[in-house]
Amino acid sequence: MAVTMKDVEHIAKLAKLNFTEDEKADFTRQFNEILSFMEKLNELDTSNVEPLSHVIELQNVLREDKAKESLSTENALKNAPSHTEQFFKVPKVIDR
Repeated sequence: MAVTMKDVEHIAKLAKLNFTEDEKADFTRQFNEILSFMEKLNELDTSNVEPLSHVIELQNVLREDKAKESLSTENALKNAPSHTEQFFKVPKVIDR
């Protein structure tokens, strides 16, 4: 299936772009080159190739999630510049 100048004009209209006649001709040629490359790929026998979700195998590099004792409220607030007995105090940033 070849891309025509009319197809390029339609794509440009959808994208709300304006092109000169020379640019439309260039895009037509480039789109057709891309499609011919895709046709070349269609010649490959992929019947024994499993579908992939990624080109390379990925593995999780995060550490295993292990439950452990957390900081006490006292230790968490120890170095806070301003706090109450249970909470950090921060400046008000939203006006009502």
